[in-house]
Amino acid sequence: MNLNEKKLKGNKYPGRGIVVGMTPDGRNLVQIYWIMGRSENSRNRIFVKEGNAVKTKAFIESKMTDPSLIIYYPVRVAGNAHIVSNGDQTDTIAEYIGEGRTFEEALLTRCYEPDAPNFTPRISAVIYFNGQESHFAMSILKAMGNNPSEEKKEFYKYAKLAPGEGRCIHTYAGDGNPLPPFEGNPYIVTLGNDIDATAKRYWGMLNPENRVSLLVKYIDTSTGIDTIRIINRFID
Repeated sequence: MNLNEKKLKGNKYPGRGIVVGMTPDGRNLVQIYWIMGRSENSRNRIFVKEGNAVKTKAFIESKMTDPSLIIYYPVRVAGNAHIVSNGDQTDTIAEYIGEGRTFEEALLTRCYEPDAPNFTPRISAVIYFNGQESHFAMSILKAMGNNPSEEKKEFYKYAKLAPGEGRCIHTYAGDGNPLPPFEGNPYIVTLGNDIDATAKRYWGMLNPENRVSLLVKYIDTSTGIDTIRIINRFID
């Protein structure tokens, strides 16, 4: 566990998080996404797989009070783009890429979530893989210092994926009221060759009281076939 991973493990509430990278042996591209929750509505969720996509779903439908920022597709595929995000901007990105436009163009039409006073950042990432080469991008759309009049849209583009490394970004710097937004650049974390071990390791980094669900997606660089593992707090 590197220093960044120790900080993540010690963070009581990083919120929703994304990791993008490559396994040490270079055989798989990697996406990790997790959700956390403090309220009953936020915690009442699971991940379910739908083909090559993943959707959030209420664990107990009768307890879902407001689905607007809770139910969405965190993972989708559009052409050669593997998309992951923490909200319905996944659909915006998939639509734009499907029309021949870009990840960045899609997100320029979106902003932070309308959940005052937190104004939760929208975090997103995409891996482009054409069967031979890969590159990726990440983004965070946020209200600076929880001030909705100071909007910032940050994009990070990476030409290559370094074997064994991932880049991590999450919605919050830590717990608080309001919740402070993530600061700085996506930071380096480590990845493993085994998808199940990776899922278990990252699940173990998340605060047990607040973690809700986690998914890990591996994309085989020789076949293009993806494999998804899911851990749900209320099922697994």
